[in-house]
Amino acid sequence: MLNDWSRLWAPAVQDRITLLLNHVISRESHAMARLQPQAGKSVLVHLRGWPGLLPAAPDLALQVTPAGLWERLDAAPADALRIEIDAANPAALAFGALTGAKPDVQIQGDAAFAAEMNWLMENLRWDLEDELAQLVGPAPAHQLARWGGAIAQAFGKFAKFADGARNAAMSGGRGPA
Repeated sequence: MLNDWSRLWAPAVQDRITLLLNHVISRESHAMARLQPQAGKSVLVHLRGWPGLLPAAPDLALQVTPAGLWERLDAAPADALRIEIDAANPAALAFGALTGAKPDVQIQGDAAFAAEMNWLMENLRWDLEDELAQLVGPAPAHQLARWGGAIAQAFGKFAKFADGARNAAMSGGRGPA
């Protein structure tokens, strides 16, 4: 039953992810300029190690537009660049994204396109504080960002602890060190 639901909401969630990616890229003209020569090329993003207890996470297929942005595809072509993200601990992955931590990523496919994707992953970050400053002003945005960072850091530590406990339980150990 959960798989039926995930088939219904997955495209909507993926569309929102695509919009967020395009928002971040559009704020950095040099990022768009780096993607424009790659127009027409596709990427398949796969979450490796996704926990079996959760509904299956569908792959995200994207294509570079002539404007240097992303368009979501229903299915990736066979020659798509494959990006695998370690998602064994989805909570740590989500909170790492909020704090700007780069996840463990493996890229397979066209070397030149892979180099551009690696550059984007290394150099683009969503500046949440800047986004908040446009809504509430710089001082409140700075304070909200500090609080959010502290909360994200605490959740990240908890996620690492939970991951250590899970790994210890699977290996027959007594718990995290």
